[in-house]
Amino acid sequence: MKKVAFTYRIPEKGINFLKNKYEVWVNNENRQLTKNELINIFEENDAVVTLLSDKIDSDILRSKKNRVKIISNYAVGYNNIDVKTAKELGIKVTNTPDVLTNATADLAWALLMSISRRIVESDKFVREGKFKGWEPELFLGSNLVGKKLGVIGFGRIGRAFAKRAKGFDMEVFYYKRKRLDDDTERSLEVLYSDIDYIMRECDFISLHMPLTEDTHHIINKRRLDMMKKNSYIINTARGAIIDEKALFEKLKNNEISGAGLDVYEFEPNLTEGLKKLNNVVLAPHIGSATVETRNEMSLMVAKDIDLLLSDKKPINEVV
Repeated sequence: MKKVAFTYRIPEKGINFLKNKYEVWVNNENRQLTKNELINIFEENDAVVTLLSDKIDSDILRSKKNRVKIISNYAVGYNNIDVKTAKELGIKVTNTPDVLTNATADLAWALLMSISRRIVESDKFVREGKFKGWEPELFLGSNLVGKKLGVIGFGRIGRAFAKRAKGFDMEVFYYKRKRLDDDTERSLEVLYSDIDYIMRECDFISLHMPLTEDTHHIINKRRLDMMKKNSYIINTARGAIIDEKALFEKLKNNEISGAGLDVYEFEPNLTEGLKKLNNVVLAPHIGSATVETRNEMSLMVAKDIDLLLSDKKPINEVV
């Protein structure tokens, strides 16, 4: 019987789907596996379900006894996997696109609204017994209606995020490497711009890029310095897109109004001092964390493994 390993427990649907046909092992220890443990898993299984936190490098893939035929990554991104080496060795890599689009777009809006209306600060204030009644200037935030929204990265999630701005009558600017055609721009009611314009002119900026060599620190100190003092930045993409230390300095010195972060440059570690700031909302990488989305992701990774191990082509193949 062929063997499948899960490096971390995920929702049961996918696990149970594979148990019907394969010998399945799941890491139930609620911890990340070590490199040596990952090497052992790759030597003992025909397929592996991985998380973004699993660094699948050349050493693991080139292990002499490696028998894995497919790595099914429980995420849209797959920068945790050395895909170049995997392709060279004929190991298939799959991901979970599309299904988490709406959940992540919703979370980006939750962060945007939470920071602009100071929801987390206000909640803490009430819980600490400091609320004594309505006051004219208590926790003043920012309106959304009529403001300029910049969306940097305009794939599925970026578009879904931008669509939600229509309800607030926002003027939406977007950036992507290849500009959309005129008809698509008109139908989406968006305006094309470069990154620097968005950083200078927009009141709210949301990041939706993959992490690559080109996008690492694409939001650097120079670009953060362009932001208006009353502007906000949201990141639900990948932490290292932003120079987190430079962002911390902007927030600490109140040079921008706030930030909403679901991802971090050195995740799960945060830049020293970031947790102490009131003008940033911090979420623990929960962009896709809805019951519906995570169940569907679970089935997607399982079905791609089943297809490959049944000598068929996986649906969500990236290499």
